[in-house]
Amino acid sequence: MNFGVLVFPGSNCDHDCAHAVSEGLGQDVRLIWHHDTSLEGMDAVIVPGGFSYGDYLRTGAIAQFSPIMEPLKLFAAKGGLVLGICNGFQILLEVGLLPGVMMRNRDLSFICEDIYVKVENATTPFTNACQSGQILKLPIAHAEGNYYTDPVTLSSLQANAQIVFRYCTVNGQTAPEANPNGTLDNIAGIRNAAGNILGLMPHPERCAETVLGNQDGLLLFRSMVDAFTGVHTS
Repeated sequence: MNFGVLVFPGSNCDHDCAHAVSEGLGQDVRLIWHHDTSLEGMDAVIVPGGFSYGDYLRTGAIAQFSPIMEPLKLFAAKGGLVLGICNGFQILLEVGLLPGVMMRNRDLSFICEDIYVKVENATTPFTNACQSGQILKLPIAHAEGNYYTDPVTLSSLQANAQIVFRYCTVNGQTAPEANPNGTLDNIAGIRNAAGNILGLMPHPERCAETVLGNQDGLLLFRSMVDAFTGVHTS
């Protein structure tokens, strides 16, 4: 399987994602500069975390105009797998590939810590290696992870199982105290209606091998490979 990892000025998790996929799962990976205009040969694209363009104006606001974004839209429209992590999630929101917006964290501070998320939908190409209701321990590192959308869109996300991850306690309770940033409905990650695009704020690439003390994040990348090769249905 061929993975492409986008690289913007200010990206700082691009090589981490490439390492997780290549070393953790033995897949082919190519770093794709934001000025490139082709995703030919790619089976999946990762939009990584970091601070694209220094997060000037607001997160993802400038990255949405990069030349690579039009090929990404076409790639997604054809059913290609797209994973947006942290800043990548913010970029996917800005470019309109996922609904909603990101606001500043509830406490207006940068948060960097391990949290827990519950797998709300284990039938996606990004979670088929997980169990429904499984609790994953993943790190977050963001200042604008407070997801918001209008009530009609939220109802649609809920009804169509598009909320893939919710912040939870270690025991799996999606309680207010488990919500680190004020995000709507404890949302940590959502998919599009077609199911081939996922955005999440936690960083699976930062907990994808034993040397990091936790391999929960590798489940997302393994799910993508399994979905592509037909090991699991999605």
